[in-house]
Amino acid sequence: MPEQGWESEADPICFAQQRVLRWVGLTASSDTGMDRFARLVSRALCVPMAFVSLVDEEQQILPGMIGLPEPWAGRRALPLSHPLCRYVMASGRPLVTPDARADERLSTHRGVTDLEIIACAGMPLTDTDGLVLGSLCAIDHQLRTWEPGELSDLEDLAAACSAELRLRILSAQNRSAQQVLEAARTAAELARGDAQRLEQEAQAGLDHAELLLRASEELAQTSGLEDVRRRVRDLFMGAGKPSYVGLLVADKDELHRVPDPDIDHSVEREVLTLSVGAAFPSTRAMRERRAVFVPDREALVAGYSPEAVGFFDRMGFTTVLCLPLWGSRALLGVLAICWAKRHEVGVTERASLTAASGYIAQAVERALYLDERISVARQLQAAMLTDLPLTDGVDIKALYQPAADDHMIGGDWYDAYHLPCSCASDGQSSLMITVGDITGHDMHAATIMGQVRSMLRQATLDHPPYSPATALTALHAACSILPVETSGTLVHARLDPVDGSPDWTLTWSNAGHPPPLLRTPDGHVTQLVEHDVLLHRSLGPFDRREHRRLLRPRSTLLLYTDGLVERRDRDMDAAVAQLVVLLARYGDRPLDELLRRINNRMADTPPEDDIVLLAVRTPAVAQP
Repeated sequence: MPEQGWESEADPICFAQQRVLRWVGLTASSDTGMDRFARLVSRALCVPMAFVSLVDEEQQILPGMIGLPEPWAGRRALPLSHPLCRYVMASGRPLVTPDARADERLSTHRGVTDLEIIACAGMPLTDTDGLVLGSLCAIDHQLRTWEPGELSDLEDLAAACSAELRLRILSAQNRSAQQVLEAARTAAELARGDAQRLEQEAQAGLDHAELLLRASEELAQTSGLEDVRRRVRDLFMGAGKPSYVGLLVADKDELHRVPDPDIDHSVEREVLTLSVGAAFPSTRAMRERRAVFVPDREALVAGYSPEAVGFFDRMGFTTVLCLPLWGSRALLGVLAICWAKRHEVGVTERASLTAASGYIAQAVERALYLDERISVARQLQAAMLTDLPLTDGVDIKALYQPAADDHMIGGDWYDAYHLPCSCASDGQSSLMITVGDITGHDMHAATIMGQVRSMLRQATLDHPPYSPATALTALHAACSILPVETSGTLVHARLDPVDGSPDWTLTWSNAGHPPPLLRTPDGHVTQLVEHDVLLHRSLGPFDRREHRRLLRPRSTLLLYTDGLVERRDRDMDAAVAQLVVLLARYGDRPLDELLRRINNRMADTPPEDDIVLLAVRTPAVAQP
């Protein structure tokens, strides 16, 4: 029965829709897959309410939803007269409005008020025949102009949701086919030949359905082209399993084969790149933007170049099907499916392989986007790292190890530069060194890091005689006043040559950072534990302290960030103790080797956090 205040009239659901919804098998209860689509809509479009609505004989069921108020959330249902889904069902077209209160199709409906709907967008959900089963809806409680990109994302999610419904329909139909298969086996003694034929056809149907199910599940969470290639290799199973599946990605006028990260294929050793103009089946599929099927060697000889024939002979391929991989905006590449023995690709199998190639194309498009983001992030991170200064005496080396999550760039950094007018009598100049870590692992942290590094340089150079504590105090004061959300730790230090002596003086100030380590030439390692509180705009400003040590020739100073010693499953003091042992053992090695050994022994594989290592070694005593 409709709720009081909601209109009772509604368009009756047709018999075909009833039959298809029975195949879908969804009811007015939570469904994990449909709830995932609702959450994806909520996150992608930044809306507080989203739902998957399907229409049965009595009501609209909500197997997927987020953000609906009671009592609708508990019931997982809305009346048939709900205007948004009703319009989409009746018209088969999207319904998009920035303000439902001013939309004549929706404004007089009580349900709009009860659900506090203002801006709304609904996309139809259809079966393979185009029959509208319901809608995927995004709801906002505020006025909103829907951007084309948002509607495109909602349309893509609706297409994916429709594909999921179609898969469920196909699975239900295959279960029915399996029942038919069992009945045929019971009558096998009377019609063994017919039963075997039915069994083969049903098994092929199951294989094709499982292929689509695996494709939708396995390719949904891929993180890069290498991951896509690995999953594509294991995607094809069953009696008609190909002997090789190749993934080729388009780049201007070439197709680049994505090599298998785990298995060495002779195909990928011999031909990694093809010109789009080459007379190969894969390049024809790219040029003509269609599926290309080569059933046997005779067809290959008749339609392709001698190079292609020789290549397929060497690889032992007889039949090949090349499917274009279509992205949302362009052709991304080609999927090459090869069989060693002649293989008949029927209409059903070709349709299944084509549908699977659609999932692969989506994964490739996502991987290319992620790989591009990773490349940009890494280039930005590299650009933000300091080029170490050239020195006549002091040896200085740094190592930066990014976190395992390639999507992130961090706030870890190092810095080193000469001070002006600070040359000793032997021509050696003073040096400022810094290692720091701004809280966070994102673009915001990297931005703050760049600001802090520049501000600290300015504060240092503006306050002769270049006291580390004075510079840190000035930095903290500036961050407390300016709108810079600074939170982090750092060590800021100055190295000065001692006139008339081979020794150097280390002066430093520590803002809550892990203690630097100092190794003397005899191998003894000391932790420089003196420190003040970390940098945070809410903690200051206040005067910071600085400390001083005399460094003998061939002394080694090691600065690092907490990514080297801080782990969820390891005590930080124990990790620092291990670092002390490594520095004592390898501290007389060349600095590049020292940093590499420390990083290999101390860092997780893959590391959870960015790591910075900076090593400085004072010069040896000159031989007379």
